[in-house]
Amino acid sequence: MIGGWTLAAALEPGFDAVRGTISALATAAVDRPGIMTAGLLVTGAAHLGTAASLRGVPLPGRALLALGGLGTAAVGLLPVDRVPTAHAVAAGVAFGALALWPAAAARRTGPAPLRPAVTGAAAAVLLGLLTWFVVEVRADGDLVGLAERAVAGAQSLAPLALVLALRPRGGDRVRG
Repeated sequence: MIGGWTLAAALEPGFDAVRGTISALATAAVDRPGIMTAGLLVTGAAHLGTAASLRGVPLPGRALLALGGLGTAAVGLLPVDRVPTAHAVAAGVAFGALALWPAAAARRTGPAPLRPAVTGAAAAVLLGLLTWFVVEVRADGDLVGLAERAVAGAQSLAPLALVLALRPRGGDRVRG
């Protein structure tokens, strides 16, 4: 995702990443919409693969992460300039699921990264960034692109952070 929007924006003369949305980089109005589309599809697939692999994480969290992955892929397949309503629904599902999955992944016992204090804090940060983005969109704000990149970047990296935090060390294993 992050590489996709970085490359797509760099190759689009005059694109303002602070004001312009990620979705705008996957429309017919840009020279290479396939770059951002590929970034969305790869990120969606990564979320699906991560959700399937995190066996020690409670099913509700994994299900929301998978739903976020499906929504992210759908955003790539439903360009905002061609199917704006479907695009908005897919984006809403993706952003919502990806903001909430950490809270749904909480376990009272087990590894520290899955404890409610940690997963709740992660979800709170993601929800805060999502709120900022929604406020910018609704106000047609000057920072809509920046807000979107902040939330989408954090949501893209949160699963990786959990995977790294749960890595077995010296024979420890995460058990479901």
